[in-house]
Amino acid sequence: DMAANPGGTGKALGHVRRLTRLHHDDHLVIDATCRRNLELLRNSNDQGRRGSLLAAIDRTKTAAGARLLAEWLARPLTALSAIGARHDAVAALNADDRRRDELRTALAEVYDLERLLARVATGRCHGRDLVHLATTMRAANTVAGFLRGQSTTLPALLESAFEQLAPAPALMDAIKATLVDDPPLTISEGGLVRDGIDSELDRLRGIQRDAGEWLAQYQAREAGACGLKQIKVGYNKVFGYYIELSRAHGDKVPPHFIRKQTLVGAERYITPELKEYEDQALGAEERINALELAHFTRLRDQAEQALDALQACAHGLALIDVLAGLADVARKLGWCRPTIDDSLQLDLRESRHPVVEDVLGRGRFVANDCMLDAGTSSQSGSPEGRTSGPQPAKLAVITGPNMAGKSTYIRQVALAVILAQAGSFVPATSARIGLVDRVFTRVGAGDELARGQSTFMVEMAETAAILNHATPRSLVVLDEVGRGTSTYDGVSLAWAITEHLHDQIGCRTLFATHYHELVDLAVDRPGICNLTVSVAEQDDTVVFLHHIVAGAATRSYGIHVARLAGVPEAVIARARAVLATLEQLNVDLTERERPAARDQSAGAMQLTLFSPSEPTVVKRIKEVELDGLSPRQALDLLYELQRQARQ
Repeated sequence: DMAANPGGTGKALGHVRRLTRLHHDDHLVIDATCRRNLELLRNSNDQGRRGSLLAAIDRTKTAAGARLLAEWLARPLTALSAIGARHDAVAALNADDRRRDELRTALAEVYDLERLLARVATGRCHGRDLVHLATTMRAANTVAGFLRGQSTTLPALLESAFEQLAPAPALMDAIKATLVDDPPLTISEGGLVRDGIDSELDRLRGIQRDAGEWLAQYQAREAGACGLKQIKVGYNKVFGYYIELSRAHGDKVPPHFIRKQTLVGAERYITPELKEYEDQALGAEERINALELAHFTRLRDQAEQALDALQACAHGLALIDVLAGLADVARKLGWCRPTIDDSLQLDLRESRHPVVEDVLGRGRFVANDCMLDAGTSSQSGSPEGRTSGPQPAKLAVITGPNMAGKSTYIRQVALAVILAQAGSFVPATSARIGLVDRVFTRVGAGDELARGQSTFMVEMAETAAILNHATPRSLVVLDEVGRGTSTYDGVSLAWAITEHLHDQIGCRTLFATHYHELVDLAVDRPGICNLTVSVAEQDDTVVFLHHIVAGAATRSYGIHVARLAGVPEAVIARARAVLATLEQLNVDLTERERPAARDQSAGAMQLTLFSPSEPTVVKRIKEVELDGLSPRQALDLLYELQRQARQ
């Protein structure tokens, strides 16, 4: 027991009372890649807090509450009972605006109790820490009063927190009664203890306070006795109190003056009476400091003895702070309580991305539904009460143009799962989430040059981790897998990855891609559905509606996005011409149009880069009159063509 040996090495960790082993089975596993891709705790731009999920939902009033909220987001739960307990508490505070506001106001008076207790346990606290400790304990009593209110019953989580909010009331009273309201940061130089606490301390302070008056009276008395008005009483740290007299009056020095120091134009003396007062005054200061330190040490020791109860109070306050903050978010942003069960479904109605909505403002974000069900192999028709929109499937292939909202959509689904299992309400009108054991993301990576890994290598390494560790209860979010290599390689990999996720793992998956070839996977696999993003197109104007609907994209609108980004019009015009040529070339190759039809489009095909020259061998064959060749000439021609073909 480290706390039992305050003089030993364990004193440095006296506030660490127990260790708890964390098990993967108890928490939703979110690896560092997923945490970074979803920007749970830090943004991906400068690794700051702004723009992260934590910043968007943090309504906590205390430092300990903010730390606990971050812990909840980093390690959501997988136990239905524990998740339900958090939702019950958030729901109770969400439904009572007055109680929630009172609690949050009282919590604003709470100092960082966890850090204060660490300093108490390690012997590094000062008087101001103890005053803050007492202030926090008083605020905890206020929180307890608001939490209980007129209610006889509270949700289990709030009830357990309530029971921890009144630790060591005698300690709080003793600190408030003993220490001044604003003590100094040092504990050995006095100024800590109030008047009226210690009679000896008050007497010694009286001596200090009366020092100036006594010295003035003494100076006047000695000057009158000697008949010298030039006598001056002073003090320095080397000689203490002294009497200074001009050397011109040296013949008038009384016999009880004892010479102590000679200066250029003056002499300094001491007297037995002055020396006696010096001993009394200077001794009073040292005694005052010692007495005040003793009072402080007594209070600090009492706080250390109550450390367990105080730590429980700190946790209770942080817990209430997080729950009240989550309730405040849910109430003000219109979030719903999710239903968490042991199914393999994922049904979100009108879900939103909490961070993007926080930036845009409520009401401007386009909400979308998501329906996945890894517990069924096929779906037919629409579920009851649903006439349009995406149909439930294990895996959704989402196609659509850049900037249309595919990446935002798949991320908001993953964030809804994490928020729900962390104990929060979710940004949706309704949500049913089958328990998820792991969330995987593959949504972009940069070159890791220091490790000798390219973008594509990082992408494949993250994809391999998903394929090797995902289970049927996992949620997988993929964005543009395979784009780091050639088109054919990328399509082939994306196709095979999608097949493996559906056929072998069978987990709930969202796959956003530009490879429109993947939409064919849904033809013979009922567990795969195609989703796309609505686009409104008129003349040369394109508007992305950001609404996810069933179906597949027919165009990518990449040139339109380039125009929006400010690419010069000359480049845009050339790109349109090249696109028209490539599209026509694709028609020629797939539909095998007649030569006459190709001749008609020759004007659009005059692109040096994309119109390969005719091979010499082919040209030679076209020029030969076969009917006029003798057998010998035909054989010679064959040798000639073979030689040309080998060149």
